[in-house]
Amino acid sequence: MYTPPHFKQDRAASLKFADERGFGTMCAFDGKKPIASPLPFYLTYAADGTPQAAFHVARHNPLLKLADGATSWLLAVNGPDAYVSPDWYVSPDQVPTWLYQSVHLSGPVRLLSDDELSVQVDTLSDKFESWLLPKKPWTSGKMTAGRLETMKKGIVGLVMTVEEVEGSFKLNQHKSDADHVAIADALNAGDADARQISHLMRQARPQAFAEQAFAEQAFADDTNMLERSAP
Repeated sequence: MYTPPHFKQDRAASLKFADERGFGTMCAFDGKKPIASPLPFYLTYAADGTPQAAFHVARHNPLLKLADGATSWLLAVNGPDAYVSPDWYVSPDQVPTWLYQSVHLSGPVRLLSDDELSVQVDTLSDKFESWLLPKKPWTSGKMTAGRLETMKKGIVGLVMTVEEVEGSFKLNQHKSDADHVAIADALNAGDADARQISHLMRQARPQAFAEQAFAEQAFADDTNMLERSAP
């Protein structure tokens, strides 16, 4: 991943982001062309602290032929993204750009045993069911044993040993406070992704927004005072 220094994230922040997202695109190269599949996953850690991304795919997915435990795959995990118009900046002579969050995890992938797959299916569903609380979580125990085993025969469990972690969060960190605030305010009026980016920008520079709020309040106070003193 090309990552300018302003946007580069450290290993811990990148892994945390990937784990919280839990969904990405797994990519591999078959010698002639790239193959990719969008899929859910969860992160776990080996005894030595090495991150591992656990997931499963359909038994007929062409990715399976490349899971040799040695060839490196890429898991691309993306967050919200938003277009930025040059018209929104305070500073002149700006150009269009796009803000986003993205993390790439790469490493070899191996097959899981049937027992490991059972644990993985339960762990994966537990992760995402917890997002739906206070709904009572779904568990595989709600299925009849025969039906569950039939469904499991149609998938294959896999785990990536994460050897490289790359993170890029482009949130206009290289821009002035005035431009940073102006872009965040403009994005806050956009769609859900744009509002998420705006929120992240506010978290990144809380002082800039505090100063903006103070200035706006001071202006409002002065305006009210002038209105009250007018004959």
